[in-house]
Amino acid sequence: MKLNRYFFTAILLGIALTPSALAARKYFVYVGTYTGENSKGIYTFQFDPASGDMTPVKLAGEVTNPSFLTIHPNRKFLYAVSELGKGSVTAFAIDPKTGALTPLNSVLTGGGGACHLVVDKTGKSLMVANYGTGSVAAIPLSADGRLGEATAVIKHSGSSVNPKRQRGPHAHAVVLSADNRFVFAPDLGLDQILSYRLDPVKASLTPNDPPFAKVAPGAGPRHFAFHPKGKYAYVLNEMGSSVTAFSYDASRGALTELQTLSTLPKDFSGEDNSAELEVDAKGRFLYASNRGHDSIAVFAIGKDGKLTMVENASTLGKTPRNFKIDPTGAFLFAANQDSGNIIQFRIDPKSGRLKPAPHSLSVIE
Repeated sequence: MKLNRYFFTAILLGIALTPSALAARKYFVYVGTYTGENSKGIYTFQFDPASGDMTPVKLAGEVTNPSFLTIHPNRKFLYAVSELGKGSVTAFAIDPKTGALTPLNSVLTGGGGACHLVVDKTGKSLMVANYGTGSVAAIPLSADGRLGEATAVIKHSGSSVNPKRQRGPHAHAVVLSADNRFVFAPDLGLDQILSYRLDPVKASLTPNDPPFAKVAPGAGPRHFAFHPKGKYAYVLNEMGSSVTAFSYDASRGALTELQTLSTLPKDFSGEDNSAELEVDAKGRFLYASNRGHDSIAVFAIGKDGKLTMVENASTLGKTPRNFKIDPTGAFLFAANQDSGNIIQFRIDPKSGRLKPAPHSLSVIE
């Protein structure tokens, strides 16, 4: 039975595996889903970057609508949002031998439609974005991986130009700065990337100064990523199917717009909503997914942080909601939500272009 809706999420690195698996450099990959008749929660498969082999998908842990996942810095715990009317987060312990997940506890996120989360670099606090109610929250973490009750819930306010989708705030992601001082939250409903100062020990968030950066009205910022050198940052605009490049002042947590480019080919005239973006570990290329055109846009990153389109690569499926570059930098996995398949691509190290690899998966129960 095919999983009718799912997202590709975090990769679990080899340090959480057995010694034999470490020697082979294999690791587990986790897949979140919208649950229902054909899906029970979080699934996993094992990947061997030496050969490109992917083991069959199996159920790792049961939870409702785990639409985005993240992993603790110590690689012992996994956290999943549940995208519900009352959003929640569930903590799991990871079995390093089998990849199985044991639930630890769950807490409410202080808002509805929880859609994204991140653990700070010290492992002491977790931040979550609530899309439905347009808020962000901070939650303390104990040494055993368990979640405390939310200690900070900040509701965004305002609207933007699209009366159907931007009548109110819709926080869509929470992203940490490299120095762990700031949390950035792109809000689709406000056309803003809001900035907060983080105290990980207290699990507290306070508005930064400047409190936000703007994108074009109606762009609908969704996800956000930093360049590995820390001088630049990028936001993917869902409604505008575009990516905006910013210069970044790390001392102030301030963003200054450099450029905005479409993620679509010039001759495309259909409906599209961009979904995910990621910068490769060397900071040479940026990747962004298009739902509608069903492609991954590939951009080259210049020394000035600006982007140049390289190609649009088909994801060989329908609705690529999420994707992930593997830790070696040699592969990209694209998850097609509506066709229920994960397509493996090899990344050309010189051009950044994507070439479909022979090892791909249909996500089945």
